[in-house]
Amino acid sequence: MIKLLLIFAYLACDFQAFSERVASLGPSPALAVFLALYLLFAGSLFLAAFIRSPAIRLPLAAAFAVASMFQQSFEWTTHGALTYEAFLNMVNATDQTSEALAQHGSVLAEAIPVALLLFFGIALPPRRPWVHPRLALAAPFVALGLLSSMLYARGGEGSRALPAAYPPLSFAGFLAAERLTEDQTRGAVALPRAQAPVPRDVVLLVDESIAGNYIDIDNPHGVPTGLAHPPANVRLFNYGYATSIYNCSAVSNFVLRYGGTRETYLETTRHGPSIWAYARRAGLRTVYIDGQSTGGRLQNMMTPAERAEIDDFIQLDGVPVRDRDMRIAQLLAERINNGRPEFIYVNKVGAHFPLQDKYPDNMLRYRPALARGSSNPLVSWSSDRTGFGGTPAEWVLYRNSYRNTLLWNVGEFFHRLFATADLSKATIVYTSDHGQDLHERGNPGKNTHCGASLEEPEEALVPLMVIEGAGRPARDWQRTLAAHHNGMSHYRIFPTLLALMGYDTRAAAALYGPPLDDPAKDDFSTNVVFANYLGRKPAFRHIDLGEIVDPPATDSRIAAR
Repeated sequence: MIKLLLIFAYLACDFQAFSERVASLGPSPALAVFLALYLLFAGSLFLAAFIRSPAIRLPLAAAFAVASMFQQSFEWTTHGALTYEAFLNMVNATDQTSEALAQHGSVLAEAIPVALLLFFGIALPPRRPWVHPRLALAAPFVALGLLSSMLYARGGEGSRALPAAYPPLSFAGFLAAERLTEDQTRGAVALPRAQAPVPRDVVLLVDESIAGNYIDIDNPHGVPTGLAHPPANVRLFNYGYATSIYNCSAVSNFVLRYGGTRETYLETTRHGPSIWAYARRAGLRTVYIDGQSTGGRLQNMMTPAERAEIDDFIQLDGVPVRDRDMRIAQLLAERINNGRPEFIYVNKVGAHFPLQDKYPDNMLRYRPALARGSSNPLVSWSSDRTGFGGTPAEWVLYRNSYRNTLLWNVGEFFHRLFATADLSKATIVYTSDHGQDLHERGNPGKNTHCGASLEEPEEALVPLMVIEGAGRPARDWQRTLAAHHNGMSHYRIFPTLLALMGYDTRAAAALYGPPLDDPAKDDFSTNVVFANYLGRKPAFRHIDLGEIVDPPATDSRIAAR
């Protein structure tokens, strides 16, 4: 009876998800199907508790407990269902596991005891053989097979509010099967290019979590960054609002490094050469400046094979997070000024949560803001958000901290870069990996991006600009700038980099599409289904600028400098 009570208590802990699912279905055939499935999967957990062999029962109990903890901590944090797409996003971000544990530690602290109820409910030895041993042994595996078949048929969706012990195990099985059967060989660079050496540095500057509607160059109500009025020796070609590849860092950076159109990116990211390979073939030294990770840790789906293509791999160990973008500005200026043409890919710190300590005291201009002093100064994405419940009043504090971070990590960053770098020696393409949903509409939850789906269009709205010295431009950016304003996407960046490296743009267009200065229009859409899995095809959402909200003017009072 103790075992049964433990499992019943485990199921009761997720009653809110169950009741919300029942309410959303209402009296309908779908409700009957859901209840039948719930009883089947819940019943299989009770039956699994009577497996006699500890060699089977204990590992199964551990697997169920870990899966439950994974799903419930995700869903209780994001207030969204764990789909296979969301599962893949979590796997792709495993390089940030320690930061996620610190960031959402309070939620995990709730999920662990719940998972332990299930673990002990199954793991404790059954004292009486109330269930036939074959039925007890078969039940959990039959249930897992049934759920996996259903999820496969529905493209990884449909498990919302079912017992949390099962879906992550199905998803893990799907991923393992994909990894074991996937051909991971990559082709060599085959595009033709001019034989002339590349005359200048080619820089892809990827910021982190910068929402296009929060900076002044794209929105007059945005944070003053200085980009709207650059120095006289700097030419800035602003493409305005652009759409990111995805609303999650890992995937956006992955495609930025391997390229492709909306029709070809699956092939190019699986089997095509990286941007590093193209840069090397063009005679450029390859440089990666990573302000987010330390200790040589690879992020954003980078593999050791890709790492081997990078000549200079730079991370900022020992530099406080608050100062890393300023250090990047210094390093980038030094690389641009060194007289050697290079390809430089930068991942900035930007404005990824937590925000309260990513700027110095003199940038605390938007108030009221989140309480400061709670972050580890050497860990970029780690903070205890205990006390942040995602209420409208708390989101006001969050948005103000976000604005202060933009003053520092965007405004001051470019002020220092423009003051020290000879931009006549470089072409910089600047964007962000994704935007942010800062809950301007009063929508519930704590999440800002990278959720189970694209909740709000601002998650995919990013800045996009080309920055050079005031002399002769590398290409005729002005020719199509007005026509493309507020209409480009990340998909145009890779072919632009190839064009700057001297590759034939017509040959590149078949695989990677046209560059930014080509007259062809862009679809101005973002991925909502990225991977081709379980029979699902990639899907895109066109961004309607009429749906974009302005930063609320009532959030703050701006302090004097």
